[in-house]
Amino acid sequence: MVLDTIQNAERSYSLHPGFKPAFEYLKTVNLDTIEKGRYEIDGARLFMVVDRGEGKGKDNARFEAHQRYIDIQCTISGDDLIGWKNVKECAGEGLGYNPEKDIEFFATQSTVWTPVPAGSFGIYFPEDVHAPKGATGRLFKIILKVAVDWK
Repeated sequence: MVLDTIQNAERSYSLHPGFKPAFEYLKTVNLDTIEKGRYEIDGARLFMVVDRGEGKGKDNARFEAHQRYIDIQCTISGDDLIGWKNVKECAGEGLGYNPEKDIEFFATQSTVWTPVPAGSFGIYFPEDVHAPKGATGRLFKIILKVAVDWK
């Protein structure tokens, strides 16, 4: 897991070849007019999900992990709170991987809750079980989905 401000995003470019194009695309988004939904950026390698809505709170946030994509959870407005736990600590708590949606939910409790305020992002790799939208209140988030196997 990586936590930083969007202003410092280029510090993470060396971690994965898809991070630079993901953050560069984010700079082109008109945040005032973009609608909720999924947006293709670079085929199956890179896409974006725009989410506007209410946070779920710690008790209702669902723990999830992905095998094929890395999540870059960007908080645009509001203040998110994201739970985290290493996937190795979740042995036997997985509820079944859905390969079509590249998601597995977990029946676990977080070891860490990290504030991800407006203007910040968290990067969640396949080993990072995470629970986004753990805050309460209105949130505007952009999730950049970067293929693990970047070819």
